[in-house]
Amino acid sequence: MTATVETLEGLNRRVTLNLNQEEVEAEVRKRLAQVARNVRMDGFRPGKAPMKLVASRYSGEIRGEVLGDALQKQFGAAVQANNLAVAGYPRFAPGENGAFIATFEVFPEIKLGDLSQIKVNRPVVDVNDADVDRTLDVLRKQRVQYHAAEREAREGDRVHIDYLGKIDGVAFPGGEARDFPVILGEGRTLKDFEGSLVGMKAGETKTFDVAFPADYFAKELAGKTSTFEATVKSVHEAVLPEVDEAMAQSLGIHEGGVAKLREEIRGNLAREAKRRVQAKVKEQVLNGLLETTPFDVPGNLVDMERHALMEKAVTDLKARGLKEHDIKLGDEIFEPQAKRRVALGLLMDTLIKEKNIVASDDQVRAMVDEFAQSYEDPSEVVGWYYQDASRLKEARALVLEENIVAWVLEHAQVSDEATTLEKLMGTV
Repeated sequence: MTATVETLEGLNRRVTLNLNQEEVEAEVRKRLAQVARNVRMDGFRPGKAPMKLVASRYSGEIRGEVLGDALQKQFGAAVQANNLAVAGYPRFAPGENGAFIATFEVFPEIKLGDLSQIKVNRPVVDVNDADVDRTLDVLRKQRVQYHAAEREAREGDRVHIDYLGKIDGVAFPGGEARDFPVILGEGRTLKDFEGSLVGMKAGETKTFDVAFPADYFAKELAGKTSTFEATVKSVHEAVLPEVDEAMAQSLGIHEGGVAKLREEIRGNLAREAKRRVQAKVKEQVLNGLLETTPFDVPGNLVDMERHALMEKAVTDLKARGLKEHDIKLGDEIFEPQAKRRVALGLLMDTLIKEKNIVASDDQVRAMVDEFAQSYEDPSEVVGWYYQDASRLKEARALVLEENIVAWVLEHAQVSDEATTLEKLMGTV
């Protein structure tokens, strides 16, 4: 058996496989004989059916198996002889004169570019008292209670209303509701609608016009003006809880009161800020690696990654209640993401091998400990990780990524940039 390798465009290769037909036929006869010894066929005792009858029924299937095995064996030998690193799976097709053609892709030879050209802006942020205060305000609003108010409705109040909307004197779908709650100023309904309710009292009815924006989600209403008649049934004012020991206890702080609560909040904000900074830095590093080290990406691997991404998206949508026949996704929309993921994976593998980057056990434990700090019982979370090798493997992979980023940062142009927690979190 002989095999010749041809270099095609890019990473594509072609191997011509010439099988020894006598050996193939001998193997087919051997396997048929093995089948005949045990096969059960109507009218014959087990293993006593005539070989001609066995061959007529099973020779096609067995010949396919023999050819597949022979092709895989010869292909493997050709790959090894030519020192090829195959990416994905080969495709076999009949050639001329009984030969077979295997087309496939190889992994690219990646030569790292000039990493000193990578520029990284690293956010620097200190969590301060104002950040803690803002978080406490959010927690208070999450625990708001509403008390009946015998006055005109104001911003922040919750009103219950009956309303009916008409366009050109005709009611429209979705334009009517009873006992509908609206928190004034929250922005969940149109601004003009909420604004028209400010100043109204319980029992009062008012008629007003509201213009739907041109980009309104309900296309049949976009750009039109509706006349609403609304009756306020009740007005309730928001009452926020005090930041005191009772609130601290409701949040799981049983000792230390407000001071301990603020300390916990500060710690959580600091950890979240650290994660955000790491994510922003990592994104810049990965983009820089791709820009400074261009190379061809095996299409086979991109196809597999694209398909995997689509399957995950479909699974997620089904978990949210969508029916499979309602999910209209083409895997082509995942092409850019798939190509990026494959390219980054190859780049990271190259860095790991060439620069001997590893994740130590101590680093893995430190990362697991950090994960655990966000939970009520950190020791339980640590135990959960160490009970399952796959969970620990995920943590090790994250450490390895961090170490790769750290190594690149040592060779890149890094500038620290002071910022606020609000800007870092994207809340301003």
